[in-house]
Amino acid sequence: MPHTLDATAVRAWCAGALDALGSARETIDAINVYPVADADTGTNLYLTVESAAQAVEAAGVGTPTLPEAVGAMAHGALLGARGNSGTILAQLLRGLAAELAAGGELRGALDSAARLARQAVAHPVEGTILTVAAAAADAAARVEGDDAAVVRAACAGARAALARTPGQLPPLAQRGVVDAGGYGLVTVLDALLVALTGEHPHQRPADRSEAPPQEQPHPGPAADACPPAAGGPASPAFEVIYLLDATETAVARLRDRLDALGDSLVIVGGDELWHVHVHADDAGAAIEAGIEAGRPHRVRITHLAPPPGATEPARRAVVAVVPGEGLAALCAQAGATTVTMHPEEPPGSGELLAAVRRAHAREVVLLLGGPGLRHPAAAAAEQARAEEVRVAIIPTRSPVQALAALAVHEPERRFDETVVAMTSAAGATRYAEVTVAEARSWTTQGVCEAGDVLGLIDGDVALIGTDLTAAAVAVIDRMLAAGGELVTLVLGQGAPDGLAERLQERVRGAHLGVDTAVYTGRQPAPLLIGVE
Repeated sequence: MPHTLDATAVRAWCAGALDALGSARETIDAINVYPVADADTGTNLYLTVESAAQAVEAAGVGTPTLPEAVGAMAHGALLGARGNSGTILAQLLRGLAAELAAGGELRGALDSAARLARQAVAHPVEGTILTVAAAAADAAARVEGDDAAVVRAACAGARAALARTPGQLPPLAQRGVVDAGGYGLVTVLDALLVALTGEHPHQRPADRSEAPPQEQPHPGPAADACPPAAGGPASPAFEVIYLLDATETAVARLRDRLDALGDSLVIVGGDELWHVHVHADDAGAAIEAGIEAGRPHRVRITHLAPPPGATEPARRAVVAVVPGEGLAALCAQAGATTVTMHPEEPPGSGELLAAVRRAHAREVVLLLGGPGLRHPAAAAAEQARAEEVRVAIIPTRSPVQALAALAVHEPERRFDETVVAMTSAAGATRYAEVTVAEARSWTTQGVCEAGDVLGLIDGDVALIGTDLTAAAVAVIDRMLAAGGELVTLVLGQGAPDGLAERLQERVRGAHLGVDTAVYTGRQPAPLLIGVE
């Protein structure tokens, strides 16, 4: 194991941190109690590190230097930062990367990271991830030795600070937990120690009963790293997040504007690319402030509080998570509350929980129209159940399976029977996708080049072609060779004119007795196919 941080160790650190946060995600989500107990801190940290790890992997072509590796890590975290703690973690990684890229030592980089993160928070308070970061930096500064020795000290200092957080924040003491963001940072630092030395630290404390005895500092304000603005509401209605292209001068003005609008304000970044996070009652005003400052993009708004004057909850609702505005509109027409997925920005558990709350029902079927959402959906369901909402999750591999499940939903049927029927309908639907390769890669059908048309059946590449319509015809013929009564076609971005008509004609002429249904989904893949 290398005892000095280099590009290889950075790559191993990111991979290890992602794996460790994946294992700890549910625990961290469960102890997330403030500023909003929306059970998504672990998921947000996981998604932030996932983006960082992907950026480091992408930078791994050739032999990257340490500055290139840490720079990619910081940039990836900035682009993919989620939630309050994820945004602060992105700034910590940015401070670390800047110092290391300038030739500084790791102990100085940890100090720079802690200071930069604290400066990014509008109203820093002790007992949070900021406190844990500062303690890690202080402990590292007091030791001599190589990078491994520095990280050992940082991990020990962070873990001791984490155990003290209940004595600094009353909401933590009331629930008997440590700070969720701080817990996540300890997990990330422990992964760095593993990457450098192979040493696996002791189990981290998740609640006060597991924490070692520590001196308890005097209690601080009942807040997270970003407490409510003075005189403002205890819990603003919306979490607003966006990336912003703007100058540093414009961001300084934006910080003042947003600080007056809400709380939990964190703005991180630099070099005219910023990540903005704020909780506010007026989400529109928060976005308008960003427009005045520069160019906001990747805007995400999550409802944090139930709408005022809420009526008696309905008996049953379906929340459908699907890609593409067309698919979302289709599901909404069928009576579902919808969440639209974007390829590079899967919804976190906070967004899914907000949708469950928005559905306002005693029983909710959470219908996942694609893979990769199991962890955030489980966290959202756990929190919803704590709010006495009965939730069942139906995972699918494709949106066409979600459509099939939604088609058999009967609100008057018993909940268990409904879940079984919808699960069976999804499982009985074979699915396919016709898409265009973005880069050269190996497949089960050989090598494909960028621009080739790929036909995937049940997730595996079944054919490689050059014409999208011809590939779609071939895929449908292969699927119907095993039988079927209904072919569902969902047209996405890049679907050629006349594609639906050509495929309907093919089904009528070559497969007697098979019906077709055509929808406009506007999802990234040009065509989704379902056969029932």
